[in-house]
Amino acid sequence: MIWLSVKRDLCMETFRESTSQRSASALGRSAGRLPTLLGLLALLLCGSALAGPPYVADDPEPTDEGHYEVYLYASGEHADAGNAGAAGIDFNYGAAPDLQLTAVLPFAYELARGERGRSGVGNVELAAKYRFLHQAPIGWDVSFFPRVVLPSASTRIGEAHASVLLPLWLERDWDRWSTFGGGGCAINPGRDARDYCLIAWALTRQLAPGLRLGAEVEHQTPDRRDGRATTGLGIGIQYDAGEHAHLLGYYAPSLQHPAETVRYSYYAGLLLTY
Repeated sequence: MIWLSVKRDLCMETFRESTSQRSASALGRSAGRLPTLLGLLALLLCGSALAGPPYVADDPEPTDEGHYEVYLYASGEHADAGNAGAAGIDFNYGAAPDLQLTAVLPFAYELARGERGRSGVGNVELAAKYRFLHQAPIGWDVSFFPRVVLPSASTRIGEAHASVLLPLWLERDWDRWSTFGGGGCAINPGRDARDYCLIAWALTRQLAPGLRLGAEVEHQTPDRRDGRATTGLGIGIQYDAGEHAHLLGYYAPSLQHPAETVRYSYYAGLLLTY
């Protein structure tokens, strides 16, 4: 199962820019904490929200009716100005045929150079994936997967406003190959935020029983008023350690504006299926 990742580059941008703003005003560290905090929160917003582990691109296949998928994950980004990331639980339930309900509970951290680290509960996410087209008649699975990111209950970390992502995801399988992706746009009404769009596409191949390797390319427009667009190339791996346990890994260097955004991002997770 290749499913939910983090829209890392979506967050990478804001984290790098916010920490740059903080570093540029070394005499006003107190005032510089707000942009740094906002940067991490955007990071978390994406951190677990905008994709399917271990990829940024999601696949349209919902969890089987009456079954569960639980991701225990850790993701992060490395930038010149410091590191940031999140760890948490991504819970999926097959509520009906072709319908999956999702809840994400993240714990975020930020380690900006020259400042004390920050951590706390991030933005909770709620989503529903509905598959309305199947491969059997048309050759492609197609799903709509709207996601709501709730305002953070913490004053230390997380976005103080809600946002909504509205993507479509497609998939086609043949032999040992699978290709999936799509994208959408987000309504992101925060004070320094702006609406943005993202697109991502992945190609994977089963190399051996229980082992699948893949690569993807993704692009996102700026999600902040003074932000930059980002483009990344990622490599992902999935290993089935057993019938109900699956190991996921992902590494993605930034191809666009790495000095202004982040150098690389990563994802590691354990998927439990029931």
